[in-house]
Amino acid sequence: QVQLVESGGGLVQPGGSLRLSCAASGTGFSRNFVAWYRQAPGKQRELVALITGGGNTNYADSVKGRFTISRDNAKNTVYLQMNDLKPEDTAVYVCTTISGGSTFWGQGTQVTVSS
Repeated sequence: QVQLVESGGGLVQPGGSLRLSCAASGTGFSRNFVAWYRQAPGKQRELVALITGGGNTNYADSVKGRFTISRDNAKNTVYLQMNDLKPEDTAVYVCTTISGGSTFWGQGTQVTVSS
């Protein structure tokens, strides 16, 4: 059983930065891909970024050049550094991973970008 806990969300002004964390329990985390999704009211869930166990990354076009996903396997944690935040980035951000043929989701952390 995998548990994921997100943290780091909050309120920030446009142009500001936040770093989200996704801390995972269990073993084998370093071999698993981890993805960040976001969901805002009235919009479908969007894949924001992912990182594989080998460190390969992928980003949504809307966040390329602004967001960076990274991982610290010694801490069983994946990070999402978000820079130059825009109001349209406002959403609940959730991390997810696949382990043992099942998909696991965290509880989410709210990011609000507003003046």
